[in-house]
Amino acid sequence: MSLAMSAVATMLPVTDLDRAKEFYSDRLGLPFQGTNAEGSLMYGLSGGTVLMLLPREGGSQNPSTALTWEVPDVAAEVSELEGRGVVFEDYDLPGLQTKDHIAQFAGERAAWFVDPDHNVLCIHEAHQT
Repeated sequence: MSLAMSAVATMLPVTDLDRAKEFYSDRLGLPFQGTNAEGSLMYGLSGGTVLMLLPREGGSQNPSTALTWEVPDVAAEVSELEGRGVVFEDYDLPGLQTKDHIAQFAGERAAWFVDPDHNVLCIHEAHQT
């Protein structure tokens, strides 16, 4: 069996399961699959991927992007998610600047937001050539 052919489970720590469920189910619109024996919230994603939200004290301490979704139109997705109350991050750093919440760099456009536990999430689209 090859890992390259296996579905992936992404695990993110959360401190408040009710708050996390509201964000991931209602604001992001992800399909809630139930809870496992540990009490983790389970979401089924494309290609057999599973997102597990693990109940943990202290939440995330990682400032890097934890999860990213490839979407066909970042601007449309930003607009839709903002309509559901998602707040996007803006950056003005050397090599990373956003305009209308979207950064453009070689080969793609991307926008970032955080969940209630400060896990950094991203949506991105590849440039069409």
